[in-house]
Amino acid sequence: MATTQRYLPIDVFRGIVIASMITVNTIGSWSYVYAPLRHAAWHGCTPTDLVFPFFLFIVGVSMFFSFSNYEYRLDSKSLLKIFKRTASIFVIGLFLNSFPQWQQDFSQLRIMGVLQRIALAYGLGSLIVLSMRRNLLPYISMVILLVYWGIMYFVGGTEPYTLHGNAVTTVDRFMFGESHLYQGFEIPFDPEGLLSTIPSVVTVIIGYLAGSLISGTEKKKVPLKFLLFGAVGIGTGFLWGLVFPINKPLWTSSYVLYTAGWAAVFLAVLIWLIDLKSFKKWSTIFVVFGMNPLFIFAFSGVWARVLTRIVKINDGENGLTGYDWLFQNVFQPIAGNMNGSLFFALSHLVVFWLISYVLYKTKFFIKV
Repeated sequence: MATTQRYLPIDVFRGIVIASMITVNTIGSWSYVYAPLRHAAWHGCTPTDLVFPFFLFIVGVSMFFSFSNYEYRLDSKSLLKIFKRTASIFVIGLFLNSFPQWQQDFSQLRIMGVLQRIALAYGLGSLIVLSMRRNLLPYISMVILLVYWGIMYFVGGTEPYTLHGNAVTTVDRFMFGESHLYQGFEIPFDPEGLLSTIPSVVTVIIGYLAGSLISGTEKKKVPLKFLLFGAVGIGTGFLWGLVFPINKPLWTSSYVLYTAGWAAVFLAVLIWLIDLKSFKKWSTIFVVFGMNPLFIFAFSGVWARVLTRIVKINDGENGLTGYDWLFQNVFQPIAGNMNGSLFFALSHLVVFWLISYVLYKTKFFIKV
């Protein structure tokens, strides 16, 4: 099926993922979160654990259509594009981690993060797909996943898939030092660490192969092929997870296949609804997010940091951040603990949608 670079189901998929990322990142209070909006404590996979790999999957799908401009060859032009985009996204991620810079203790600056992983997965994935024959990509992907499993098993401790015994922590401590890792677990541990970025590259490659499937398949057959593609990924990932647990913080090989499988199923549904059944009116809501995805995600991150790190409000005896004050004085009194926390996130989602809508209507697209 021939398709243009702007393919509506892809834009909708991307927009849904960005909306989901903003929602799960701007919960009013982490003490009051509905279970589907929480990450799995360690092993396992919740709906929230699907969001990040879904984004990397759609990055890979989009790459397939984008690289048609370079005839799928790695040359000076495509290499320059890859380098500029990788560096730009990585630097934006560092900017977010250090914002506001005038308050930052750079000896404690976290090096890695969501945008940094997107940057590296895109950059390494791009180099692989453009330098290798397409029919070799599934085999290369499996080799990467198997090698990662081997590293985790042999380099890790006696319990290599635990928080305290995994190889990811060992490598990241060596590369960055404990003070530059994420501090939200029991120990310094980065869920977007350097070693665990390697299998995330495969998530991008699988997306790229999915893009080639869209392009090379008769239109009416695409959803069925994606359903089969997805079922294989889900099944294989689940079975592999019996010995190499499905785990987002470690981005295990089983997690790669399991989440890519669900991404393929989700995209199959969108293609069936939008492309085959022409049920499109609802899609504009998400296309708005999908046209400026990285910008609006980064902007939402800056805003959250403004509320938590800059805005301070004296509320009686206790000083509150702007973030906490909004939740406790606006959303919690109106809707209670759980719903107030959710409505806090949804209200911010609406605000960011309005900003995205203005950009969309004025055809102001910020390419990163």
